[in-house]
Amino acid sequence: MNITIPSYMQVFVTVGAIVMAALALFIRLKASRRPVTVKKIIIPPLGMTTGFGMFIVPEFHIPILWGAVAFAVGWLLFSYPLNRSTQFELIDGEVYAKRTRGFAYILIGLLALRLVLHEVVEQYISVLQTGSVFFLLAYGMILRWRLFMLQEYRRITGQLHAG
Repeated sequence: MNITIPSYMQVFVTVGAIVMAALALFIRLKASRRPVTVKKIIIPPLGMTTGFGMFIVPEFHIPILWGAVAFAVGWLLFSYPLNRSTQFELIDGEVYAKRTRGFAYILIGLLALRLVLHEVVEQYISVLQTGSVFFLLAYGMILRWRLFMLQEYRRITGQLHAG
C-alpha cells in the first residue's frame, strides 16, 4: 500500500524535525549544568523502545535486511561523531557532561544528512516504511551512544570510588 503525503505535510515534517533538533540542542546544553546519572543515560533508549510498537501495523513492515542495515548504519556510522564529542568531567565528586563546541555542529550535520537521506529513500519505499528505516537508524545511533556514555560514566565513577 503506497500512501501519498501532501507536499505541505512534508514541509511540516521537515520543520518539525528542525524544531526537534533545536530543542535537543537546547536541552543538551542545559543538561550540561546538571550532574549526569545512570538514570539520565539509560532512559532515552528505553523510552525509544516503545517506538517498536509501530511494527505491529503491517504498513510499517520492512524486510529484515533493511532493518538490520539501518540499525547497523546508525550503530557504526551515525553514533561515531556523538561518541567522539561526548566527554565527561568530575566536579566536586559528581560527573558532568563537558560542553563541546563541535557537538552542536555534529547534531546539525546529522540532521541535515538525515533530511537528505530521507528524501532519497522516500522515492523508493513508502512514507511509513521510510519512517521504519529511519527509526531503526536512530535507535542504533542512540543505543550505541548511550552505551558509550554509560561505559564512560562507570569508568569515571570507578576512578572516584577507587581514588
